[in-house]
Amino acid sequence: RYRQGWKWLCLGLVSFCCMRETSRREQGCGLARLSSQRSSCKPIPSSMTLCHGVGYNEMRLPNLLGHESMKEALQQAASWVPLLTKQCHGDTKKFLCSLFAPVCISDLEDPVYPCRSLCEAVRDGCTPVMAAFGFPWPEMFNCSRFPRGNELCVPPAGPDDLLQLAKEDAVCAACISRGHSEKEFLENFCNQDFALKMSVKALSSVDGDLKVTPELKSRTLYKQGSGSEEELKKPVLWLTHGETCACEELRGQGTVVLAMGHKAAGRLVISWVRRWQRGERELKKFTRAVRKIQC
Repeated sequence: RYRQGWKWLCLGLVSFCCMRETSRREQGCGLARLSSQRSSCKPIPSSMTLCHGVGYNEMRLPNLLGHESMKEALQQAASWVPLLTKQCHGDTKKFLCSLFAPVCISDLEDPVYPCRSLCEAVRDGCTPVMAAFGFPWPEMFNCSRFPRGNELCVPPAGPDDLLQLAKEDAVCAACISRGHSEKEFLENFCNQDFALKMSVKALSSVDGDLKVTPELKSRTLYKQGSGSEEELKKPVLWLTHGETCACEELRGQGTVVLAMGHKAAGRLVISWVRRWQRGERELKKFTRAVRKIQC
């Protein structure tokens, strides 16, 4: 899965850069020249996962890679999300978002590029990770094209910033996919205290943990260990340390997920959660398979 994703990520984006119109190819296959279209400030959409929590709310469009529409920027940025989960450098998000969703300052006409030192630090940290999948650092991110720092540019983060970025980029253990979600669910079902399908009604942070409240009408309880009648009627789930790690599987009200976990200290603690991305017919078939399991 990841190998296919990286192939599309590295080759697809480089090809995209090279295939831009002739006026942009004059620079070679690297940072695209800004579009002749007048740039404007746009809110960073919540669906741009790559730049969640980047530290600013508005981006310049067209961006610094020549993407002229928000749809185009979203599609290309999504391909780089796996690099964040590898945590190859604390500034990875900062560097990528400075290009895909560059900070937009209304009083500043010229774009703000990443500093060369920022690019070089991320390149040196992430090149070995990309090389493990057989792909080099793409020419479209050639660090020699960025300013040295004697002009306005996005600098590397300081020590305190790096610590915060590392926390934001870490993926919660319960949310890391290791293969086929339905197969994982069925294989681990008997080892869990509870298992269910639900729609997410609300999320809230409590002392560093993430409190997950299901929508009762769309909840299907597959397994429930010893618990009170109140727990059965109105289950509340918890993702330990969910405030300091990322779990895109749970983001968005109404998101349908499969979840499993254990009861600990009076709480139903999630140990595994995946988003359900198939149709209702497949869900009914899956439910029948779960009901047949005898632990």
